[in-house]
Amino acid sequence: MDSHIYGVSKQTLFLFTLLCFSVASISALPHQNKTGNSTVTGQMINSNSVLVALLDSHYTELAELVEKALLLQTLEEAVGKHNITIFAPRNEALERQLNPEFKRFLLEPGNLKSLQTLLLFHIIPQRVGSSDWPGHKSNPTRHTTLCNDHLELITKNSGKKLVGSAALTRPNDVTRPDGVIHGIERLLVPQSVQEEFNRRRNLRSISAVLPEGAPEVDPRTHRLKKSEPPVRAGSQPVLPIYDAMSPGPSLAPAPAPGPGGPHHHFDGESQVKDFIQTLLHYGGYNEMADILVNLTSLATEMGRLVSEGYVLTVLAPNDEAMAKLTTDQLSEPGAPEQIIYYHIIPEYQTEESMYNAVRRFGKIGYDTLRLPHKVVAQEADGSVKFGSGDGSAYLFDPDIYTDGRISVQGIDGVLFPEVEKESTSVKKSVSSVKIATTTPRRGKLMEVACRVLGTFRTGFPPHYMPMKHTDSSEVSERVEMEP
Repeated sequence: MDSHIYGVSKQTLFLFTLLCFSVASISALPHQNKTGNSTVTGQMINSNSVLVALLDSHYTELAELVEKALLLQTLEEAVGKHNITIFAPRNEALERQLNPEFKRFLLEPGNLKSLQTLLLFHIIPQRVGSSDWPGHKSNPTRHTTLCNDHLELITKNSGKKLVGSAALTRPNDVTRPDGVIHGIERLLVPQSVQEEFNRRRNLRSISAVLPEGAPEVDPRTHRLKKSEPPVRAGSQPVLPIYDAMSPGPSLAPAPAPGPGGPHHHFDGESQVKDFIQTLLHYGGYNEMADILVNLTSLATEMGRLVSEGYVLTVLAPNDEAMAKLTTDQLSEPGAPEQIIYYHIIPEYQTEESMYNAVRRFGKIGYDTLRLPHKVVAQEADGSVKFGSGDGSAYLFDPDIYTDGRISVQGIDGVLFPEVEKESTSVKKSVSSVKIATTTPRRGKLMEVACRVLGTFRTGFPPHYMPMKHTDSSEVSERVEMEP
């Protein structure tokens, strides 16, 4: 006969435990997203990734082909393992210089493998900057692409740099921490794809890429097009924005190593004043404007950063959300600055760019001026949702202010880093446990559990005594901020 523990047999307890583990295992399995792809919970790509930059760049034809080839997951895995280098043909090379018959061949559903091979032939699983090209007196360097083929990098005596048969037209066009994008003049076609195309059409004399014709003529001016300089005036600074920020609250601003030095390319002070005035006229964001101008010196620092060539996206909580801040959240020195720093993204993002990113990748992590914390965004109800759980906020008033350097997006909540939310939730859970256990409940819970198992017995062990608890209460104060 089986021994019993508090009226329940060991065999019954074992089956109950096994059932609990089975339920927990099922809930931990990867879920299916709306597109049918299996995703792992918590997996996301950084908004500053070279892959996100490619899909949001002026290489629209290449980005469209990448999506049609179903290569997003493959490229996400590649970016997660190492830096990558992308050789991006300009849009004209894919629109006019490509043989129409070859383009139809690539877009046919049965030729998906050839399209994937063609696109992966333009990506190297390592970082190769323009300074890494071999000299004109050196031998060409061979690099393995993501399709396990090889590309040669060559420099001619004239100094012209080549990638296979294509000339490098825009070196280091897009640079990100996990990769770089170079602009090239034409599409690169691996031999395997060329042979497959010729075999399908049974025309071995067809060349996939049309030969180069006369020089390009600008239809507006009827003059020859001139190649753009590699570095344009007013471009993004080379150093990260964190090196240009002030050392801390209430300290003098540090000199920013921007592109113009003392000769600024942009009037950041006027742009910041303009967006703050827009907030006030828009209505519902007076508290945010008051913090930027009166309670902190962030408006001055933002103006200096924009003057030095940096771009910013401000997630502005509305007045209703700011009114929910408590005294504890604002009492520590520098707390207002830290809260606002977490709402400033050192990138230029609009509603369209953010929604396209979360729609493609599910979750996006945006860097903030409050290192090392990130703001996590995801798609929810046809909009963009920032954060998670009770501390989340939705994109409420999109594109309140967009001038190409500063973007202001209105949200309906105040965001806090995950560490702070965890500590706050621990405090709340402790107090909630005290309130919930003001009356003895242990015997009632045991009775319900035994009834479920069908082995209820009215007796309890002689040493069982109900726990004694004391009442507790919580007091919270709401901060009323002056407009």
